[in-house]
Amino acid sequence: MKFPSHKYLSLIASIIIFFGVISCGDNKEEEIIAFETTVDQWPIVTKESKPWTRWWWMGSAVDRGNIDFLLEEYEQIGLGGVEIAPIYGAKGFEDRYLEFLSPEWIAVLKHTVDKAGELGMGVDLTQGTGWPFGGPQVRMEHAASKMIIQEYGLTSVQQVLEIIPQGKNEKEEVMILLHVIGVFKNGERKEITNLLQGNVLEKIPGDLEKVQAVYLGKTGQKVKRAAPGGEGFTFDHFFKTAVNNYLQSFDETFDKQFPDFRAFYNDSFEVYGADFTADFFDEFEKRKGYDLKLMLPEFLENNGSEKSIRVKSDYRQVLNDLLIENFTENWSDWAKERGKLTKNQAHGSPGNLLDIYGAVDIPECETFGSSYFPIPGLRRDSADIRNVDPDPIMLKFASSAAHLTGKNLVSCETFTWLGEHFKSSFSQMKPELDQTFLAGVNHVFYHGVTYSPQDVAFPGWLFYASLNLNQHNSLWDHLPAFNQYITRTQSVLQAGKPDNELLVYWPVYDVWANPEGRMELISVHHIDKWLHPTEFYKQSKSLMELGYSIDFISDKMISGADVRNGQIKSHENASAAKTLIIPKVEFMPLETLENILMLAENGATIIFQAKPADIPGLQDLESNRESVSKLWKKTGLESKNQVSYGKGKLLLSENIASSLEQEQIYPEGISDSGLKFIKRKIGHDKYYFVVNHTSRLISQPVNFLTNSENAYLMNPLDGKIGLANSVRKDKYLAIDLHLESGESIIIRTTDQKSDQVSGWNYYTDPTSISEIFADWRISFDSKGGPKTPKDQTIPSLATWTNQGDTDADFYSGKGTYHGSFNFDLDKSMNYTLNFSKVHESAKIWINGNFAGQVWSLPFKLDISGLLVQGKNEIKIEVANLMANHIRYLDINNISWRNYHEINFVNIDYKPFDASSWNVMPSGLDGKIEIKGFKN
Repeated sequence: MKFPSHKYLSLIASIIIFFGVISCGDNKEEEIIAFETTVDQWPIVTKESKPWTRWWWMGSAVDRGNIDFLLEEYEQIGLGGVEIAPIYGAKGFEDRYLEFLSPEWIAVLKHTVDKAGELGMGVDLTQGTGWPFGGPQVRMEHAASKMIIQEYGLTSVQQVLEIIPQGKNEKEEVMILLHVIGVFKNGERKEITNLLQGNVLEKIPGDLEKVQAVYLGKTGQKVKRAAPGGEGFTFDHFFKTAVNNYLQSFDETFDKQFPDFRAFYNDSFEVYGADFTADFFDEFEKRKGYDLKLMLPEFLENNGSEKSIRVKSDYRQVLNDLLIENFTENWSDWAKERGKLTKNQAHGSPGNLLDIYGAVDIPECETFGSSYFPIPGLRRDSADIRNVDPDPIMLKFASSAAHLTGKNLVSCETFTWLGEHFKSSFSQMKPELDQTFLAGVNHVFYHGVTYSPQDVAFPGWLFYASLNLNQHNSLWDHLPAFNQYITRTQSVLQAGKPDNELLVYWPVYDVWANPEGRMELISVHHIDKWLHPTEFYKQSKSLMELGYSIDFISDKMISGADVRNGQIKSHENASAAKTLIIPKVEFMPLETLENILMLAENGATIIFQAKPADIPGLQDLESNRESVSKLWKKTGLESKNQVSYGKGKLLLSENIASSLEQEQIYPEGISDSGLKFIKRKIGHDKYYFVVNHTSRLISQPVNFLTNSENAYLMNPLDGKIGLANSVRKDKYLAIDLHLESGESIIIRTTDQKSDQVSGWNYYTDPTSISEIFADWRISFDSKGGPKTPKDQTIPSLATWTNQGDTDADFYSGKGTYHGSFNFDLDKSMNYTLNFSKVHESAKIWINGNFAGQVWSLPFKLDISGLLVQGKNEIKIEVANLMANHIRYLDINNISWRNYHEINFVNIDYKPFDASSWNVMPSGLDGKIEIKGFKN
């Protein structure tokens, strides 16, 4: 597939895209249907459908010449955009540093945006340096805050008590006494701040037993990995004035004339220990109706008493509300007024992830670490495994928020710590990437690419937590094929709308009921605690495994949803869902239950796994419990498992899948085969992205839930499209699929038929298998290093490493295998070239013609039409990893990592040292076979 130039995309789109309007039912809802392409075409490629990357600006030591060079490199290898992220710099280059937001820095930013625009690329900007948001413009009173509570005992004869901070450390430069609470012998608590004279409590009441003092403290956290000019305190995300002052500093610096970049970006919430703000108690009482200061014993205890849990839940909800209102929504509104989008990672915050993701234009999730896939031949080093594997259900919080708030793009910070530095291959990246696609991601950001000037030798400037796909990487020239795979897939996953049947309620109040601690950070790294044990997780996973497509919905989203033709719409631009599922929950607010029943009243079908056990919080507890009891009794579900309710229906069922079948809400049959999928709809057509992450070949008819009569298979690896073998089976279209372990395919179901598209070549049962035997000569590219090895001649296929050549063992770059073989050609057959092992990516030429590239498991390539009778010439260019060259540098004590702050660490955040590594296999190994298939 050849992608059209960006210069012609708008013209092509305007010609191809046809818009029609249809009427849907009695409510005359108008739905725009875009027939984006005919069945012989892929969707139009835009800069968003290409992969983007985080672009680390080390020390902001950037200049126009290198920016032009690098952006041109990025565009040529298939990147669609960059996200500028200034961080600390490399030592020895301080004279090149630009102060963040200085006139020189802004001038270079404008040049970058202009150059990217010329190339058809996009630019996003981290609104700060390093992370989290903060900097020199953050005054101490606006810095991240924490609540400090200290207790003072009294003796029976004590007359005076001086209230002074106890155990204050150097980070706690500021401790402002806000309130003093008296605890009396009869158990009464009341505020006695008014009795203070300065910081001295005089005329102590005789029945006063102890005193609790509440201080406004500061976390002392400063911007992590800050770039020059970006050093300073992290601001208070819960305090609107602090947020506004920070945003105003950008208005003043740019004079409100921002360059034409796309979006402001905010990284994951890593504001550690920030659990308070100056007006928190007032906000709490206004929202919750009681004085938290008088509940300090319950707030501080960790023994799980009911009252303590309720107080903590209220406290966490107020933090959530302040974070969303004062930071996320406030920031998004500010950006929108300036013509910018916002891109935000909600995870790690103390709030409702769905609502925080949903408050921005582009929700962004993150993959951290590597997953286990039982794909034969897939390398996974046990030393590189993090504490918790990436989980697609965690990723679905971001995609669900986008789907339910009517946003199309779902981005992902991809491949963070996929493995140890310099050891990650495309074949390892693909299943991890496919898993993010299956979770609803359609806008990949590499983590990442570091700006590295042309005069810095191998390995260039590198960021310690990055995959380090830069121009020094030996895989660089082979990256376009990987990027084209992403582009084709994302062009499909950005088309149309999601097609998810079910909404599953996420009971955040159960998470907020954690009896331990104060603030509940909902992070990627602790899903084994807050996510995996829950019934919500178990039911969601079970439904997905059965073949249902789901989105998660929050209390707030439920409150804004309505019902159209019996289906639930959470937003005007969102797809409608067939039902709402309520898993077993411990705590559900009265208002949420009222809103759920209102949806049923208006025609929706609601399935409860169980009656919600209780309501959260302390405010009006008994009256709200009574209201819930009356409301539930009114449903009729106390005596029946299924009732009509208004225009809709309520079901109470432990077996949710059975109830769905009863309601004729059927799953896709895809999952019965072991395949995983995600689907999109465009009018009456559907796109399915299907992946085989099992350990076996899956070759069989697979049932797709569609009314369409035809199916076209689309291979995102090479762009080929073919008409699938299919047959109607009642409500399903049974489509023949043949997917080896690790393979993925896109299926378009449609009523369209095209004479331009031939039948799909399934290549199921080879009628011949021939191994290629050759006297192989291996030559090496002089662009690799540290030294160019001498040519090797080997009698049978083998890697170029561990052959007794030290230079070859240390070499990172490209080695080319040259050979010839005799072949008995049958022109009536099609042929594939199959490799046992490729370390790590191979481009193949047969008889001087480029055949293609193999970089993912299984390593195979269609070579039909390239073979000749008799003697055939084959050339295979293999790119290996950077690891062996890095090993050489460390063995020989050649300095290459010399950065400020954290410098460069390994996957365990310890000093990096590759000198003890084994040689990474490089080149080809095992067999190369030609398999023949009858047409």
